[in-house]
Amino acid sequence: MANITASEVKELREMTGCGMMDCKRALVEADGNRDEAVKILREKGLAKAAKKAGRIAAEGIVKAKVNGTNGVIVEINCETDFCAKSDKFLELVETITDTILANDVADVEALKNCTVAGGTQTVAEYMTEKIATIGENMNIRRFTKMTGTLVPYMHDGGRLGTLVKIDTDKPEDATVLACGKNVALQITALNAQYVSQNDIPADVLANEKEVQLGLVKTENAQSAKPKPENVLEKIVEGRLRKYFEEVCLLDQKYFKDDTMTIAKYVESEAKAAGASIKIVSFVRYERGEGIEKKQDDFAAEVAQMAKG
Repeated sequence: MANITASEVKELREMTGCGMMDCKRALVEADGNRDEAVKILREKGLAKAAKKAGRIAAEGIVKAKVNGTNGVIVEINCETDFCAKSDKFLELVETITDTILANDVADVEALKNCTVAGGTQTVAEYMTEKIATIGENMNIRRFTKMTGTLVPYMHDGGRLGTLVKIDTDKPEDATVLACGKNVALQITALNAQYVSQNDIPADVLANEKEVQLGLVKTENAQSAKPKPENVLEKIVEGRLRKYFEEVCLLDQKYFKDDTMTIAKYVESEAKAAGASIKIVSFVRYERGEGIEKKQDDFAAEVAQMAKG
């Protein structure tokens, strides 16, 4: 058997884009013959998968799943909507989601070395094989794990997903969980950035104040009747309240009843359930955001969701 060096493996990897272990196995099988190793990789469909890796994958699914007190939200991308709806891709998403839940991993790179749920391959090997068999570039883009009382929600076939963590003394109460789902719906539809004003980073808030003050001063300078400084400060305060209503979940108007804020809604549901309910944190993913973001009519979707 030929003595396979690390440099030979590296060279084959650079030629084909395949994984290091796949390249090493191919060289061993080919007794060190590089051209034969390339042929072996191509016959196994691995080199074919590597060629697809450069293609943009902006479709796919955002999956949110909870198992007991453990939960995860993950985005897995593919190239086409057709693939995203196929049984093979949906099975892949389920397998990867279960693998994340079963392993103590913090990022995608660490996940690649884990053994897939119900299988013997590593996640990296599994993905390479599926790319070759399904025929599209696919990748695990990101995930977030959470623990506690969790409520998952997915919208529009996995185009949007949210995972909400709540603190409650009645984690299995139907009213409490329904409240959590409605909060998840709110986040999904209106894209809050923070739970409350206290969660806004100091530099972000300072920058927003500076921007609003600058705008008010410019408008005042152009006005036929300039306002005094103390009035300008009140105007800035009013605009900051509007800002909080946009970016802070608890300050937003509840999309099913705009006579109350989310804070008031949660308070009313807690009273109805005879329980304590506190929104601790949340994660919201939109499929493909930052890759090839598609503009959608959220207003119409929110209206439709409110009817449900």
